[in-house]
Amino acid sequence: MNTVSPNSRYNGLSIALHWILAIALVGMFGVGLYMADLPFSPTRLKLYNWHKWAGVTVLFLSVLRLLWRLTHRPPALPQAVTLAMPGWQMQAYHATHGLMYALFFIVPLVGWAYSSAAGFPIVWFGVLALPDFVSADKALAELIKPWHEISAFALAALVVVHVGAALKHHWIDKDGLLTRMLPGRR
Repeated sequence: MNTVSPNSRYNGLSIALHWILAIALVGMFGVGLYMADLPFSPTRLKLYNWHKWAGVTVLFLSVLRLLWRLTHRPPALPQAVTLAMPGWQMQAYHATHGLMYALFFIVPLVGWAYSSAAGFPIVWFGVLALPDFVSADKALAELIKPWHEISAFALAALVVVHVGAALKHHWIDKDGLLTRMLPGRR
């Protein structure tokens, strides 16, 4: 049973921002896992810079996405879907989205603070020097570092929950909910 009508789909910019951020977050998480265990080398330095550039880009896109969402109300869930969902699933749906949005900002801002405290400024794409988020302080950097990792893993866990729920709706419930965010389908 497909319960999604064309007017309950997200608009094109919302869909584009969703998928661009999804791809960027998966890539950044993978690179972050890989680079963390590399010995000091030019490759590690290059990956750290790429990771920081991508983090600033994700932060910028997250600001854009939040502004768009605040000014363009997302489509309501189809009534058949809301009636079929137990209350705990509806609460999980709202909590997961809210926490993911918060972590879209927390993860890169904590990373920026860590980089600044460690004394490694961010020069976005090697062109635009960004201001330090905090003053260089090795002790502070050591306090901040685990919070970047913890928040990144929390975001990754929420993404897995989000993807799992979307696939459950698509393959088990067969309610068409996933098609609201798929590109190119009207």
